[in-house]
Amino acid sequence: MTPDEIRNSFLSEMTRQGSIAIPSASVVPENDPSTLFVGSGMQPMVPYLLGLDHPMGQDLVNVQPCIRTGDIEEVGDLTHLTFFEMIGRWELGADPKTYKAEQIRRVMDWQVNVLGLDPKRLSVTIHSGNSDLGINYDDASLKVWQEFFASHNIEAPVEEEPFTYGASRGGRIFVYDDSENWWSRAGVPSNMPVGEPGGPDSEMFFDHDPEGDPMAHPADGGARFVEIGNNVFMSHKRTENGFVLFERPNIDYGGGLERILSAANGEVDVYKSPFFAGPMQYLEKQSNKEYSKNEKAFRIILDHTRATVFLLASGVYPSNKDAGYVVRRLIRRAARVGKTLGYEGALLSNLAQVFINESETYTFVQDAREQILNALEQEETLFLKTLRNGEREIRRFMKTGDITGKIAFQFYETYGFPLELTKELLEEEGMDIQGPEGFDLAAKEHSIASKSASTAKFSGGLGDKSETTVSFHTATHLLLAGLREVLGDHVHQRGSNITPERIRFDVSHPQKITAEELQQVVTFVNTAIKAGAEVKSYEMDKAEARKAGIEGSFWEKYPERVTIYEMKDSKGTVFSRELCGGPHVNNTGNLTQLGSFKVLKEESSSAGVRRIKAVIS
Repeated sequence: MTPDEIRNSFLSEMTRQGSIAIPSASVVPENDPSTLFVGSGMQPMVPYLLGLDHPMGQDLVNVQPCIRTGDIEEVGDLTHLTFFEMIGRWELGADPKTYKAEQIRRVMDWQVNVLGLDPKRLSVTIHSGNSDLGINYDDASLKVWQEFFASHNIEAPVEEEPFTYGASRGGRIFVYDDSENWWSRAGVPSNMPVGEPGGPDSEMFFDHDPEGDPMAHPADGGARFVEIGNNVFMSHKRTENGFVLFERPNIDYGGGLERILSAANGEVDVYKSPFFAGPMQYLEKQSNKEYSKNEKAFRIILDHTRATVFLLASGVYPSNKDAGYVVRRLIRRAARVGKTLGYEGALLSNLAQVFINESETYTFVQDAREQILNALEQEETLFLKTLRNGEREIRRFMKTGDITGKIAFQFYETYGFPLELTKELLEEEGMDIQGPEGFDLAAKEHSIASKSASTAKFSGGLGDKSETTVSFHTATHLLLAGLREVLGDHVHQRGSNITPERIRFDVSHPQKITAEELQQVVTFVNTAIKAGAEVKSYEMDKAEARKAGIEGSFWEKYPERVTIYEMKDSKGTVFSRELCGGPHVNNTGNLTQLGSFKVLKEESSSAGVRRIKAVIS
C-alpha cells in the first residue's frame, strides 16, 4: 500500500460510518505557547476535548502532520521518526454505554477488513485500574477485545504481569498500570489537579516477530511489538474527593501512519516503507553506499531532511533559539552524518527535492520549494565550513585532555558547533564531556555579559521614545508590510532596534534580498507615507487576531487581549495591519517631515535571517 492509499482508506471508512473529516493543523501550534510543535493528532483538539464546541461536529477524523523532537537522539533505529503523520478520530460527548465498543470496532474493522492486517499479529493493552484512587479495572475494554479476538477464532490470554513474564505465557491482552495506560495532561492520575480530565487508554501493537524473544512485551520499547494506535477514553475527572465519571466521555484515537503502513506491508523498518522509497534510492545512488550496510546513517539523513522540509515549508527557519534551533540542529546533524558516508557538498538540498516532489498531499510544501531549497543549501554550506573548523579544534583538544562543559561552550560560541554534536563526536571516540553542567554555566555568564554590553531597550525594540524614534517605529511596520508584499508571506519580524539615527530590522528570509526587490519595498513604503494613511489602534482577542491573519511576531509575549495597529488611507487601502504595543504617529503623512524612506544596507544577520538598516531623511 502507498501513503495516499492508507490516508484515503482511513478517511473514507470513518466518514462512511458517520465521522466528519476536518483539515489538519500546521505543525507550528497557533495558540499553545507551551510547546514548539504539534506533536500529536490530539494536540490541536485539546480545547474541544476540554469542553469547547467544535464548529464541525462531534465525530471528527483527520490526518495530522506531527513533529516530535524529544526523540531526536533515538532516530536511527527501526521506528523512531522526527516528522510523522497521525490518523485520528475524536468523539466529543460519547455514549458511555457503547463508546469503547464502538471505537474499537471501527478501528479494527478498518485495520483488519480494509487494510488486511492479520489479527493473529495484533496484541493490545488495557488499564489495571488504581484501587487507591477509586479507579476501576478497565473491564469494558477487556470484554471488547476478548470478543474481537474470539470472532477471529484467536485465543486471547490476559497477561497481568507483562514485566515479569513478557509474552512467554501466550499473552494477547496485556495489563499495565497508570504509568503505561493512563492519559492526562498531568500524567498519572495521582499528579492530576482538581478539575483535570483524564482516562484509561487501550493501545494496539503489531507483532513483527511472533517467534522472537518470548520475554518481549508491548511496553518494552523493543522491535518485536510496535505500537500502531491508541484509544484514549477520557472518562474521568479529578475532584477534591477523588475521581468521578463524566456523563458524556470523549474518545481520542491516534495511529501512526508510517507504522501502520509498515505493518500492512509486513515490514518492521519504517524506512523501507513507500514514504522513503524514492529518497532512499536517491541517497544510495548519490552516496554510492547501500542502506543495508549503513542503516543508522541513512535513517538519520532521511528522517532529518524530511522533517526539515516540512518545518521550512511551515515558515520555521534555522536560528539559534526555539523552533529555529531545532531546524538548525536537524540540518547540522544530518549534514555531519552525510560526511561520514564520504559525501562532500550540499547533499540535503538535493535530497529535499525528492521529498518535495513526493509531497503531493501537502501542496504547501511544493509551493514553498524555492524557500526550502535556498534555506537548506545556505545552512548546509555554512555548517560544512563550520564543521571542518570545529572538528579540527575538538580533535586537537581531545589529544591534550578532557573536554569540559566550558570548553564545549567555547566550541559552540566560536564555531557554532552544537553541544549535541560535540557529545556525538566524543562518543565515537569512547569519551564524554567532563562536567557537562559547565556548558549551561558558561552560557549563562555569556548571556549576562552580552546584556550588560547592550543598550537597554523600550518595548518594540525602541531605543527611546523621541518623536523621530516613534516615526521610525511606524516606518518599520510599513517596511515589514512591503517586504511581505514583495517577498512573500513567509517573511516575519525576527528582531528590531530603533534609535533616532537609524532603523535596524531583522526578518526571516532564506536568501539575500536583491537590489530590485529592495527598490520595490522602498517604493511601497514611500507610497504609504505619501498616502497619508491614518494610523488607528483597536483591541481584539489574540486567538481571533491570529485566525484573522493579523501579522505579528512573538505572540506568546502578549496577553489574551491584544492591540492591533492599522494604517489605512482615505481610499480604503490598508498598507499595514499588525500586532503591536505602540507607540506610533497618528498619520503616515507625518513621516514626510523627516524626508523619504531609504535602505542603507541589507545583510545577513544569521542563517535564514536578513538585516535591513534604513532611515527617513
